[in-house]
Amino acid sequence: MSTAGAAEGPVGSTDTTATVPGWVAPALESVLRRVAVTRTEVADRFPLFADPGTGRWTTTGRGSWTGGFWAGLLWLRARHTGKQTDREAAVRFTGRLTDWVDADTATRGLILWYGTALADTPEAAALRARAAHACRNAYDPGLGLVPWGSAFGGPRLLARVDGVPGMVPLLASADPQAARSHLRRHLELCAGEGRFCWSWRYEAAVGWVPCDDPPPGWSRGRAWLWLAVADAVHRLGTGDLAEGMSHSPREQAVPPADAAHPEGPVDTSAAAVTAVALLKLGHREQALALLDELVGSQVTADGRLLNGCYDLASGTATQHELIWGDFFLAYALAALTGLVGPHDA
Repeated sequence: MSTAGAAEGPVGSTDTTATVPGWVAPALESVLRRVAVTRTEVADRFPLFADPGTGRWTTTGRGSWTGGFWAGLLWLRARHTGKQTDREAAVRFTGRLTDWVDADTATRGLILWYGTALADTPEAAALRARAAHACRNAYDPGLGLVPWGSAFGGPRLLARVDGVPGMVPLLASADPQAARSHLRRHLELCAGEGRFCWSWRYEAAVGWVPCDDPPPGWSRGRAWLWLAVADAVHRLGTGDLAEGMSHSPREQAVPPADAAHPEGPVDTSAAAVTAVALLKLGHREQALALLDELVGSQVTADGRLLNGCYDLASGTATQHELIWGDFFLAYALAALTGLVGPHDA
């Protein structure tokens, strides 16, 4: 995963005194207004992805692996407005994530870290602690990671790159050694010198076997791994894990959903995740350039981040507004304005 080095700032540095471009605050305001519209539409369900034409959401009852991003967006809006109604909505949806604490899935990192990290209630802190210890109990020392799990079907003993973000800071609060091992194993498999894959299946007779899903050109693979490394650098002091992983700008700021299909759909959600990772690593100018591209060309006047790709292979929501894309865009903008710190979540 070695690329050309980033030009600005040491890894892990932050610059809180730099001038914030004039487009940042209005963009954040627009995105968080969209959160209020979404809350009215989805009522007691969790938004997943929205039609690019109508803006109407496809929803889930329990939140699936994306429920934490909706709760996180609600907390961002509550911080921004200070309104009791916004806070009550954030508290309510965060509480509904409790059912995922004991679910057998490494996406508990995505669900329970991002759903609680921005909350300021004792209940959310207790939920986060419960989740951290549950994930620690699911850690397999023989494999050196928390397995992907069986909650969503398929083989249980997988190492998937989307089981790393969120899981690293969550585990770090309960067992830093397990968090470090979880990340290191995924780096060895997904960014090592062997076959380049974002998912690996463990078989007792032969060890780790590469899987074709997600494909090697998957846009979010690199973004998820970057985000986890950024959190590890801050929370575990593992700067050595960032060696050879410096980010380089691409010809397209917003990557294709699959690099094997450069003329196909792009994935703005991958760009939003990458922007947050860059901010966490102190690469502010690169993050700003990426966010400027997103806000200038991909965000509608009513605050919708379009052209996110949920799953290109199945044709699911390939040019849509995605709830995690909205969250990471809002979080990056909020970090630039000072509403949150880059390492709050």
